[in-house]
Amino acid sequence: MNRKIWLGFVAVYLVVAILDGIVNTMLMASAYGDTAELWRPEGEIKMWVIFVCYAFFAFFFTFIFSKGYEGKGIWEGVRYGLYVSGMMVIPAVYISYAMMPLPYSMAFQWFVYTSIEYIAAGVALALIFGKKQAPAGA
Repeated sequence: MNRKIWLGFVAVYLVVAILDGIVNTMLMASAYGDTAELWRPEGEIKMWVIFVCYAFFAFFFTFIFSKGYEGKGIWEGVRYGLYVSGMMVIPAVYISYAMMPLPYSMAFQWFVYTSIEYIAAGVALALIFGKKQAPAGA
């Protein structure tokens, strides 16, 4: 695998981990407090599982992007983030909402914030991969 894939993997990992941390510890803290009975106590959260899942996500998010990369710039990253959001976030959030006694506002916030994370990760990849150069003499 090439250098851009590994740089992309690191960038996506950092983008998702940092933004997810901000979302879950700051932006949604009160929502989690209001539904505390649904979650593990803070001392029992298995953070290592979360970080391993970030790594799997970052790798496959980057790897799939690299296979369909068209070199069209930042908007390609936005589009990719939206596609992945549609494929993963909408089903995951709304299946959770259907099965758990979550307030709709929480599900909607998860949808919005996670979609923003994926778009930001897509933009990071588009910046790392850059625009494709036209062939010489074209």
